Amino acid sequence: MKSVMKSRILRALGQRTRIARVIVAVAFAGLFTAACKDSTSPRTVTALTISPTSPQTIPVNGTIQFTVVAKNTDGDVLAVKPTWSIVSGGGTIGSTTGLFTAGTTPGTTVIAVTCSGITVNVTITVTAGPAASIVVAPDTTLVIGATAQFRAVVKDAAGNVLTVPLVWSVINPVAGTPAGTIIPTTGLFTAGNTIGSYPNSVQACVGTTTLCDQANVIVIAGPAASIVVAPDTTLVIGATAQFRAVVKDAAGNVLTVPLVWSVINPVAGTLAGTIIPTTGLFTAGNTIGSYPNSVQACVGTICDQANVIVIAGPLFMITVTPNPATVQTNAQQQFTAVGNDANGNVVTINPSWSVTAGGGTIPAGTTGLTAPFTAGGVTGQFNNTVRATQGAIFGTATVFVVSTPPPAPIVALGSLDVVGILAGSTVTCVTGGLVKADIDIYAGSALVGFGPCVLTGAKHLADAVAQQAQADLLVAYNTLANLPCGTVIGTADIGGQTLPSGVYCSASTIGVTGSLTLDGGGDPNATFVFQAGSSLTGVGNIVLINGAQAQNVYWVNGAAATIGVGSAWQGNILAVSSITLNDGVTLLGRALTRIGAVTLGNNNVITLP
Repeated sequence: MKSVMKSRILRALGQRTRIARVIVAVAFAGLFTAACKDSTSPRTVTALTISPTSPQTIPVNGTIQFTVVAKNTDGDVLAVKPTWSIVSGGGTIGSTTGLFTAGTTPGTTVIAVTCSGITVNVTITVTAGPAASIVVAPDTTLVIGATAQFRAVVKDAAGNVLTVPLVWSVINPVAGTPAGTIIPTTGLFTAGNTIGSYPNSVQACVGTTTLCDQANVIVIAGPAASIVVAPDTTLVIGATAQFRAVVKDAAGNVLTVPLVWSVINPVAGTLAGTIIPTTGLFTAGNTIGSYPNSVQACVGTICDQANVIVIAGPLFMITVTPNPATVQTNAQQQFTAVGNDANGNVVTINPSWSVTAGGGTIPAGTTGLTAPFTAGGVTGQFNNTVRATQGAIFGTATVFVVSTPPPAPIVALGSLDVVGILAGSTVTCVTGGLVKADIDIYAGSALVGFGPCVLTGAKHLADAVAQQAQADLLVAYNTLANLPCGTVIGTADIGGQTLPSGVYCSASTIGVTGSLTLDGGGDPNATFVFQAGSSLTGVGNIVLINGAQAQNVYWVNGAAATIGVGSAWQGNILAVSSITLNDGVTLLGRALTRIGAVTLGNNNVITLP
């Protein structure tokens, strides 16, 4: 019995506990729903309607006032206080007011209103605001004609980047010239052809608004496209000239760029002069002549040239020939004068002539390159008596006046007496040459370089006169080559010696380096014959003393003769194959070759002895 009673009591207590729990739960539920009940009656909310409805779009920092209508099952509108909240996204909303304020970042926000366990969501799209700023970039330096893509960053007031249509233009011209052109819809800019700084010249605006910004442009010259060197110049030997070059780009803008200067295009192996590679300061050389396209300036592979003409320097000396001269009493002798500068280049002169130490007369007032001297009736040696004078410079010649005609020469030259050059094929002269005699060519006929070289005598090219000259040369050559040898010189160089008259022979080559002095021993008819089995090579001067005369000196060669640069040579050269006179050689005598060519370099002078 007691146990049954105990069990009943326990069941009763448990039931009371469950009832208590229900009461508590109901009490708590009342706390959660009380805010959303009708404030005028205990009616229950069964439906919520939010206004404005989803979706909504507002700009950043914009606001929307949301409201809610609560109804019961009967459709009656209830007065409630719902709870507002942000489900996702940015922005804020008043939890009791429903006032939504967008954030500063575009995006999507979902808000919720909750009442009596009912929740309704609204989606809001937050967009960027209107354009508030624009920045154009980059400031740019461009070569003329080059392109650059400009860009502009547009933002709203909150700093959000906008994608909006832009209108591009080029403004603010400098001295009336714009910086270039631009595609209005893309901002692709092309630099113009006028170099300079163009501040605030490329502009972008947001549509047709006044919201704009600019970028700076500097237009620089393009790469070198052309170069012109100047001036073409005529200079005395050793003189200097400052050359200059104008370099331009493809648009004609003048550039200041480093240049490389040089002297090119040598004439007969000789350059016009020298130049400082970095400055263009040119110094003329010692060989007169015309040097086309000889001074060059380059920018990379782009080059141009200027012409140079080198002329002789001031008169330094006058040479009178023949010297000495043997003249019979009361007979006449023609003298010739040649002017040279300090480097041996021929200078044009017009000297006056006189007789200063007796022996004969020259007509008073005689001027020019030649003068007729008439010997007197008194025999003897008249030193330095014939004088040619120009300014303070003069040259002289000695005269031997004899009572009887001089003996016949060792060989008769015949028609060659008036010939300075005889060739078998060709006569060539580079420039600056002067031949004071006839030129004959047979059987060839090629005469090259006259002008610029000067011939004062006649020319006979493959005609009967030239044919006779070759016949006379053959006779003279055979006569001289067959003379008995008086002194064998072998292959030794005979330069630096003093030799008396005679016949000197070598089975091969005769070489003369330096000065070779030929001593006439007081006999104006002293004869010197040099027989070379092959060649003559001379680099030096032939000096005649004590009555020795160039007309009585013979160089007989079985092959070729070559006279080196600047040599002052005297005598008649008779060669089988060829004769070459290099630059600056003067020859008082003749250059006669049987079958080959005679070649002159620059500034050679040939005068008959």
